[in-house]
Amino acid sequence: MLPSFLKRPPDFDLFPLEDEHLTLAADLHRKWFSPSWSAGEFRKLLAQNPVYGHIVRANRRASEAAGFVLARSVDDESEILTICVDRQFSRNGLGWRLMVAAMQEARARGAQAMLLEVSAENAAALSLYGRLGFVEVGRRKAYYTHDDGTRTTALVMRRELG
Repeated sequence: MLPSFLKRPPDFDLFPLEDEHLTLAADLHRKWFSPSWSAGEFRKLLAQNPVYGHIVRANRRASEAAGFVLARSVDDESEILTICVDRQFSRNGLGWRLMVAAMQEARARGAQAMLLEVSAENAAALSLYGRLGFVEVGRRKAYYTHDDGTRTTALVMRRELG
């Protein structure tokens, strides 16, 4: 049996998403999404005043992103543009931490509610969003197209930030 200190998960640091992190974010986005966003596309989004994000990096692997979130706040609403956590770091609470950081910043920017879209097939994300208090407010049938041509419904979810 391994001593507990050898089983301890890596420590993680959460930072505001900045230009220096965009290649890391694009590399991780490529692992999850097709089509994925390039570092240049992330840069263009982040250059817009209402767009903000956070990145989580494992202390022991500072050259990799363990996860990130990108969001946009306009007037009294905020929206998650994209979020992902590297599979090797799943089940460490990183999605939760990223979502909480995004919601806190949204509130600080004056948002009263947060919206997001998620594939109806993404059980892990749906579970996380449900635990965070998001509820389904709409559906976009056949919204996402997969590499094999199949299509998936997107669920639109909302949470009051009050």
